[in-house]
Amino acid sequence: MNAPLPGPLNDNPNLNRWVAFPSPGKVTVLTGRVELGQGVLTAMAQIAADELDIAIERVTVRSGDTEKAPNEGYTAGSQSIQFGGIAIRQACADVRTLFLEQAAKVLGCKVDDLSIRDGRIHRNGTSTGQDYWTLSGAVDLTVKATGGGARKRVADLKSVGTSNARFDLPGKIFGESAFIHDMQIDGMVHARVVRQPNRGATIGAIDENAIRRAAKGPIEFVRNGNFLAILGADETAVEAAGVAAVNHVTWRNIEAPTPTQQEANWLLQRPVVERVFGAPDAGNAQSKERYEATYTRGYLAHASISPSCGLAIYRDSKLTVWTHCQGVYPLRAALAKTLKLEPSSIVVHHVQGSGCYGHNGADDAAADAAIIAMQKPGQAIRVRWRREEEFIYEPKTPAMVVKVRALLDDAGKPVDWTQEIWSPTHNQRPGAGGNLLGAIALPDPPPEPPPNDVPEANGGGATRNAEPLYDIPAKRILHHLVTEAPVRTSALRGLGAMPNVFALECCIDELAERAGQDPVQYRLSITGDVRARAVIEKVAAMAKWQAGAPGGTGTGRGIAFARYKNRAAYSSVVVELSVDEEIRLHRVWCATDAGLVINPDGVINQLEGGIIQSASWVLKEQVRFDNGVASFDWETYPVLKFSEVPEIEIELINTKDEVPLGVGEVTAGPTAAAIGNAVSHALGARIRDLPLTRERIMAALLKE
Repeated sequence: MNAPLPGPLNDNPNLNRWVAFPSPGKVTVLTGRVELGQGVLTAMAQIAADELDIAIERVTVRSGDTEKAPNEGYTAGSQSIQFGGIAIRQACADVRTLFLEQAAKVLGCKVDDLSIRDGRIHRNGTSTGQDYWTLSGAVDLTVKATGGGARKRVADLKSVGTSNARFDLPGKIFGESAFIHDMQIDGMVHARVVRQPNRGATIGAIDENAIRRAAKGPIEFVRNGNFLAILGADETAVEAAGVAAVNHVTWRNIEAPTPTQQEANWLLQRPVVERVFGAPDAGNAQSKERYEATYTRGYLAHASISPSCGLAIYRDSKLTVWTHCQGVYPLRAALAKTLKLEPSSIVVHHVQGSGCYGHNGADDAAADAAIIAMQKPGQAIRVRWRREEEFIYEPKTPAMVVKVRALLDDAGKPVDWTQEIWSPTHNQRPGAGGNLLGAIALPDPPPEPPPNDVPEANGGGATRNAEPLYDIPAKRILHHLVTEAPVRTSALRGLGAMPNVFALECCIDELAERAGQDPVQYRLSITGDVRARAVIEKVAAMAKWQAGAPGGTGTGRGIAFARYKNRAAYSSVVVELSVDEEIRLHRVWCATDAGLVINPDGVINQLEGGIIQSASWVLKEQVRFDNGVASFDWETYPVLKFSEVPEIEIELINTKDEVPLGVGEVTAGPTAAAIGNAVSHALGARIRDLPLTRERIMAALLKE
């Protein structure tokens, strides 16, 4: 009996949705996962090359296309290789088996006598003159995968495990038209949308003459309810008009966020939906010491390097959309609902953008273009958001309050753990719990979806990584899902994992200090997970960790650990830093167990990127409110500078495990907590609120 098919292959079982042989010597591999700068398409090609026994140069990967590629939902959650890659691996193994069976029929021999070398069929080591391409006409790839194709042994993999150069980088480095922003369509016009400030806001007045004067070129207004756009062939004129429109279109019923609402503690007084997971509450056990601490994190922006862009054309009753969103099929479903079209009449193509981990403005920019295109049949529409528009109107990652309560045994180790969380939703992607921004400005806007968050089966949203992986007998999560937020919130890299790991791992350090134990040894004493222990021990050795180093000297080291979602990669991080009036990172060490690593260089890039982005969140980033979103550029929303990036050393361990584990988000939580623990070590005082600003440093020192 064959093993169950990997999830994405089970959902899309027809093999022609995964593999094709379009011309002699060429192979096309299809995937629903898309390239966001993580190098995933190169890794997919490596997997296919090994399972099909062909040179990687023959492989073209086509991704994110509702006409051809399989529906794998979103490229999110560090799942591309862990699930999508395994699906491709099994699909290619099944395809390889079908071709060997067909070759055996043609040659009148046993399948066991045959092998494949770079796509060519050999019999007992001798070429037969047959190959994938001569046999492709006789092999039906519309059949369903069975899982009967034997996947290669890890020892027989050749491309997998090597650092293959990314396919997508040369064009980007040398200025080719690699991004959606570079796309040109004959007759294309440019558009800017005059954004509705909030759901329910209505247009009061439009000073078209003032906007036309600012444009200094021909423009056209397109309006549908409270959706207002400016079009023109000259992008410079349209851009000038879009900027001017901010001051020459008035709105009624504006609800602007206030400075008070930017702070995480504001959430504590809001309406909530209660969610409880885990063991029954132990209450106040009389014989156990109780420890409690509260940690907070404010709202964050995706702060994508390039503002979002989308293109669309409606012609012959067919809508075609080009987008850099992370889920072409969910976007198609949302567009069908918004525009009252059949999904079959919409085609969505992914084109790479500048990269974003999470739900930024990409879906909304594509929807803007589609809404306009429906009113201008036959006209290609290109919408590019302005920098300020991206910062102000993209979904934010929610502010969070995390309270940890632990009951301790006589040795100071936790025997009962409660992680209590206040957070709005992390789940307003189109098709998964939210509406497209342009849709709510139309005359008949869709209703607001009921409050929800990412299901625990998918790793959770606010609750992601809230359960300690440590050996604690009783654990539970209390989630207060805040139903009213001052801004739209949705997914950002790691969702709730970073603030949860920050709280959890900082509290573990506090408990170690309370017990008079070294943080490394304390962690090892409360986990029997062999792979968890291995990354903790490895990173401690890399950093030459010394127990008992004195604190309060202005320099410090901190350690933290997590397994992303408690089921993806394992990672432990040590940070070395100094603190004066601000925090300076010096060195970061990281040990990660990602199972079978497809492309080591690609994995290391992901781990480094997560470390740097997390450091930026912890040290710098928070969205500010002041009669609206007041963080709208790099001055009002500063991020870590190149000059502030520390020296980073990464080692991968256990790279021969059969199962690859997701790595894209694993270092964010441990890095945040390691910085928090290192700052506490340096100051001799604990800061539990993010970001770790100068004001919070001074307040912590004065409190001590």
